[in-house]
Amino acid sequence: MALSAQDRFDIGELIALHGHLMDAGELDRMDELFTAEIVYDLSDFGAGELRGIPALQEAAVALGDGNPVGHHITNVITAEVDGVVRVRSKGIGIYADGTSGSIEYDDTVVRAATGWRISYRRVIAHRAALGGRATRSV
Repeated sequence: MALSAQDRFDIGELIALHGHLMDAGELDRMDELFTAEIVYDLSDFGAGELRGIPALQEAAVALGDGNPVGHHITNVITAEVDGVVRVRSKGIGIYADGTSGSIEYDDTVVRAATGWRISYRRVIAHRAALGGRATRSV
């Protein structure tokens, strides 16, 4: 499958929509983002894998005020490899207390009858500069 310019645009819109829906608390619209059987891998945060939209909704509600108030997605890269569409993007989360965090999303997206949807998402925490390779010299 070759990705058209329209496919790439639609996938970029899908990735951007995540932040808008989450920040608005529109958890009932997650089916616009994810397949019903989504695997949402939070292993990097010690939370394992969430499976299915109801599990994602429950986790977001349980996290409550620990959720970012702003999800900002950037640096979206889309590639088709052996018939699988992969999307990598960066995320910046802004919290109510003004702190922020940086993550990377590693997604697999599929074309459904209703449009592109994320079927797998791995969330990777960024906790050190240069992937942990940074050194300081004076």
